[in-house]
Amino acid sequence: MPVQIMTNKRQQEYTCAMEAALSVISGKWKMEILNELRFGARRYSEINRNVPGITEKMLSQQLRELEEDGVIRRKVYPEVPPKVEYSFTELGAELTGIFKALEIWGSHFVTGTDQPDRKSGSSCYHIDQIKS
Repeated sequence: MPVQIMTNKRQQEYTCAMEAALSVISGKWKMEILNELRFGARRYSEINRNVPGITEKMLSQQLRELEEDGVIRRKVYPEVPPKVEYSFTELGAELTGIFKALEIWGSHFVTGTDQPDRKSGSSCYHIDQIKS
């Protein structure tokens, strides 16, 4: 029986929990955005600067979706000009272990070993820096 997940603006039916999880983090930009947040809160401009090729409209949309899904939080500071920071929620922080496992699996798939191939640039994350 399909499971229905609803956010404020999006509604989706999934056949299993893994499908739901992958839909939250899939897409061209979400992994790059989440990569930026793995070591702490980042301002919108920092994420925009460090994710080459993403448009402001797309960054805003992806951040909004991640926030709706409960993966990140948006904190607005009451100052002028407005300061906005994005960070992982407790749920989002759980992804770091998943990213570590995906990096190891991807390295094995690409290189045939469990070690990232840093020379070719195929590693997205530095495993030794990911919090377990």
